[in-house]
Amino acid sequence: MSKTKFFFIFFIFFLLFFGFFKSNAFFSAIGVKNSVVLISGKQEVLGEENEKKQDGNVAYDNQSTQDIFSAGLKNVGLVPVRKKNISDFRVWAGSSVAIDVSSGTILHYDNGRKQTQIASLTKMMTAILAVENIKDFNAEVTIPKEALQVDGTVVGCPTSVFCNGNRMFIGEKVHAIDLLRAMLLNSANDAATALGIYIAGSKDKFVDIMNQRARDLGLVDTHFCTPSGLEIDGRENECYSSAYDIARIASESMKYDLIWNTMKIPEGQFFSTDGKRMHLLKNTDLLLDNVPNCLGGKTGFTPLAGKSLMLGATDLSGKHKMIFVLLNDEKRWEDMRLLVNWVDASYEWK
Repeated sequence: MSKTKFFFIFFIFFLLFFGFFKSNAFFSAIGVKNSVVLISGKQEVLGEENEKKQDGNVAYDNQSTQDIFSAGLKNVGLVPVRKKNISDFRVWAGSSVAIDVSSGTILHYDNGRKQTQIASLTKMMTAILAVENIKDFNAEVTIPKEALQVDGTVVGCPTSVFCNGNRMFIGEKVHAIDLLRAMLLNSANDAATALGIYIAGSKDKFVDIMNQRARDLGLVDTHFCTPSGLEIDGRENECYSSAYDIARIASESMKYDLIWNTMKIPEGQFFSTDGKRMHLLKNTDLLLDNVPNCLGGKTGFTPLAGKSLMLGATDLSGKHKMIFVLLNDEKRWEDMRLLVNWVDASYEWK
């Protein structure tokens, strides 16, 4: 064989070999469907300045493909793959994210790393720490004065200017489970603060635990200030998270059935442990019975944070759990319906 023919054959072989590794065939061979980018539990997601779109999924410029895929392939099972010819979806939120819980695959992403105030979506972290630190939810909790010195929604008052039931009082004794329900259903700031003080001894110590838990999850765009999500006057810029970090927190909370079973309760009531005082419970999630396969959700609002919403749902088969987050969205109810419907129509699990 002549040297010219040998080098020609070698060159053709090299092109075929290189093309295989650059194609989806290679990723299929190692078990990744359609080059879906998977984000693992502690993997950093880079900022929007490095964001680019790739086959409808989010990729990140300055993180190696090897690191992304090796991190995401551990015990993933089926992963969501966007169907062909599906356009990206936009909502009028300040930021929004949707993720698949089991794989961490990003289904929708718009300004997902934007640091902003998140109001009562903070209570998802408070709920996680409550479940992880309270051994007996029938335990009796004495309501301290500090827990009642909060603004906004509290037990008995759906807003800061409207009360339709009994407020809790200093020294009242209630069960821990009822504080969890009031925090997640009513979004009661006094209940969240009382839980934090009960767990850690003070509000500040509980906030330290919250921020340590966020660091343990690898969340780099989150810093909590209060158990409730209320901003601290003059320090508002220290109280923030992002749509992506909230999705990660909500995904972590799905380890605990107590949290999500609670968020599915439409309404109810609870009593002080002596049975003398009754308090009403009313879920603030208007989509609970209006979104197919809704697992529950959490609302949030402060004037600085705007109107926000986190929702958990399954795909139409009921097999795959997803988290959806909208931050600072005046049309959060309508936009959440549209986002859930778009994901249902745009993805299949393979």
